[in-house]
Amino acid sequence: MLHGISLRNKEKIFQQLINKAALLIVILLVLFFLTLLWQALPAVWHNGWRFLTGAVWDAAAEQYGALPLLYGTLLTSLLALLLTLPFALALALFLGEFFPYGLLSSALRAAVELLAGIPSVVYGFWAVFALVPLIRRLEIALGVVPLGVGVLAAVLVLTIMIIPYAASVAAEVIQLAPQDIREAAYALGATRYEVLRRVVLPAAFSGIFAGVLLAFGRAFGETMAVTMVIGNSNKIPASLFDTGNTMASIIANELAEATSPLYVASLVEIGLLLFLVSAALNLAGKYIIRRFSREI
Repeated sequence: MLHGISLRNKEKIFQQLINKAALLIVILLVLFFLTLLWQALPAVWHNGWRFLTGAVWDAAAEQYGALPLLYGTLLTSLLALLLTLPFALALALFLGEFFPYGLLSSALRAAVELLAGIPSVVYGFWAVFALVPLIRRLEIALGVVPLGVGVLAAVLVLTIMIIPYAASVAAEVIQLAPQDIREAAYALGATRYEVLRRVVLPAAFSGIFAGVLLAFGRAFGETMAVTMVIGNSNKIPASLFDTGNTMASIIANELAEATSPLYVASLVEIGLLLFLVSAALNLAGKYIIRRFSREI
């Protein structure tokens, strides 16, 4: 059907299809936001700014404060990200720089991809039966109430979940660092450590940061694994061994039993807040990537 169309017209048609596809993504994103906003409007009018500053979530009293949920989400995600960085970077350097090819590299890459593809509920089951008892033993040794579940369990399971995401992306961009720049650095007498520190890592920074951002997005919106081990207590945790809750977890736990329209609207408002915070973090990350890439 396209045989009678010139190459220039084919290019125009292809460009129009790409533009329409990009526009469709933007429209879907706007509709997603507007749908959440419309469904959450009753809660927005009822809760006001107390929704962001309130520390009490009590459906019976119609008090909906999301501060403990926001705090729990950011706390578990950021701590998991901090624990992930050294392991992910070490694994990425091993796969991307020291052993990019060979049987060992192929086996390790396959293992990383397998870990990334495991469903979150499987991680949650593993954490309940393997990780929680270990944490309970640690709490007994430290003289803490041996709950087992809590912020520490959620942070550890999130760390294990997001390491493959950060490591796989970082390994790819490290391996794609320009070979001529490496050889020029070696020709000038640089050691392997100096080449890694001053050549490879700066050249691959934007890709590494993108992998970290992808991992953080996975941790920030994780639901099932965190729900199974965090304790689901709507309060600000006093320590790593205390129970808490996240925005995604409370939606998963309470949406099915929400009876009043205001209750449902408040849960939708939680989803809207999760959407806005995720979008803000992604925009901030992209800005940092662009700015650092210009400086390099």
